Amino acid sequence: MSKARYGAEPSPVTRWIILGFVGAVFIVPILALVEFSLRLGQTGQHGLVHYAAIFDPANASTYSVLFQGIGNSLVICAITVLIVLLVLLPTMILVELKFPKYRRVLEFICIIPITIPSIVLVVGFVPVYSVVASIFGSNPWTLAFAVGVIVLPYAYRPIAANLAALDVVILSEASRSLGAGWFSLIVRVLLPNLRRGIFASCFITIAVVLGEYTIASFLSQNTFQTALLLLQHTDPYVAVIFALFALVFVFVLLILIGRLGTSRRNRRSA
Repeated sequence: MSKARYGAEPSPVTRWIILGFVGAVFIVPILALVEFSLRLGQTGQHGLVHYAAIFDPANASTYSVLFQGIGNSLVICAITVLIVLLVLLPTMILVELKFPKYRRVLEFICIIPITIPSIVLVVGFVPVYSVVASIFGSNPWTLAFAVGVIVLPYAYRPIAANLAALDVVILSEASRSLGAGWFSLIVRVLLPNLRRGIFASCFITIAVVLGEYTIASFLSQNTFQTALLLLQHTDPYVAVIFALFALVFVFVLLILIGRLGTSRRNRRSA
């Protein structure tokens, strides 16, 4: 006996209307950015002059702050991803295998940062970073410790969803019964099955770090977003171009996450 269904699916026309509206909300501002980056002042003409100026050696000193900020952000991305892989991921696996009753506690701890405004977190980070600066120096890479807290909710959820889709306890018991040690269990059994969640977590972490502004601004560090704001006052065209590059980069990361999910489903169906 089939279950009764309440409501109705939207028609194809309705779905296309909704998709078109949502697409327009995203595409129209991006097209406006592209058009602005191609403008040649107030002449009404368009060209690639501003794009060419980025690679002109004569403008190296003008854009040095921006390139330095991009380099600092990439270093922060690398350290933050390492924090996720070396701290968060092992902790989640350990809780899932040995301490399942603390799963809700870990989830609560990881979700807390998303409920607190960034400005409030920064106020708490400032006195902490006075100590961090005295130990490591006032270097941009130290922001990774604070950004690592900010990205916890975003990094936690993909891995948690992947763990929930696996029967980790049965996999571990089967591997242990076949003589596998804990290292082999984690490296050869669990990590390959958690690959999709790990990659998604790393990609989202990179996207969040590249878009982070509040912490870097209040702690007076030069990152991609703070440098972009400074450049906007002197050369708004190049600032818009790099903002477009960042949007394209994040869009590629989202496509990769989607492809990971699609390839995983295709392998299962095969």
